[in-house]
Amino acid sequence: MTRILDAGAARLRADGPDGGAIGKVMQDAGLTHGAFYSHFANKDELAIAAFRHGLAGTRPRWIGKTRDASWGARAARLARGYLNRTHRDDRADSCAFSAVGSDAARMPAEFRVAYEEELRKTLNAMGGRPVDDAWEHEFYDEAIATLALCIGGLVLSRAVESESFSTRILRVCRNAVAQRGAAVDEHTGRGHGAEA
Repeated sequence: MTRILDAGAARLRADGPDGGAIGKVMQDAGLTHGAFYSHFANKDELAIAAFRHGLAGTRPRWIGKTRDASWGARAARLARGYLNRTHRDDRADSCAFSAVGSDAARMPAEFRVAYEEELRKTLNAMGGRPVDDAWEHEFYDEAIATLALCIGGLVLSRAVESESFSTRILRVCRNAVAQRGAAVDEHTGRGHGAEA
């Protein structure tokens, strides 16, 4: 099953929600088409499982385990880990949120439920909380804004043809996250010496 999820997640991230045709995923996994149905009822079920699997693999990499001195330091570090050329160019191993983009709004309700659950897990992790924590951390709204800038910036940087413009989009969004974070630190009185 892990081989199918790995292949499905890579296809989802590289080609979007419509790129995960059962035959292609099973071929990538080195399995027969018929073996698919012993694991999943249909393509939609695979898309949900692949989306969750993909995020479980990439989320810890760009969020990291570092305890930053402040929200601003954390947000800036997260943006550097997310809004860069390597992440932009390696779609098959990138964040599943950016892969599905606006397509998620047109997916079945079950997919949107999974999307929301994974979004909340990511927002928790961004605040240094366990992914399944029921309580929102004090910087939850800032985490939403940061993630929106990260996902939107990555999507825009991938959508344009010009390399220089794409790189500029990444830089502008990174800087916007850092500026927002610094403003939050100033407002809350938490500078580099305080733990968030």
